[in-house]
Amino acid sequence: MKFDSKFLTLLAAALIFSLSSFISPQQNKWEKLGERKVNLGLDHDRIVIGAGDGIFSKLKIKVRNSGINLHRMVVHFGNGDKQEIAIREDIQNGGESRAVDLRGNRRVISKVDFWYDTKGLINDKAIVELWGRH
Repeated sequence: MKFDSKFLTLLAAALIFSLSSFISPQQNKWEKLGERKVNLGLDHDRIVIGAGDGIFSKLKIKVRNSGINLHRMVVHFGNGDKQEIAIREDIQNGGESRAVDLRGNRRVISKVDFWYDTKGLINDKAIVELWGRH
């Protein structure tokens, strides 16, 4: 049986399209989970995340407006478990922390506490954003 090249091209395209439906585009997409305008000096803040936001395998922090020294994070999961993460990163204005892997694969996060000290002036309060990846 002989097939023409047009038929084979259409067949290949259909196969690629059907396989792509099994690969979720959400898997590598970072999603903003919340933000806080931080106080000057040494401080602690919390970002509460709803269960409807989904399950995540990685987290990172982005910083705008001014830099911070991020000391640590505590991730609280929907099942009551928590994961303490020592970050110890100096994050400049416009920068971000390393991506942090969460234990136990993808999990529902209820809230994240983070401790930091700021580096800006009184009028340059940093905005800290929490990002998660599915």
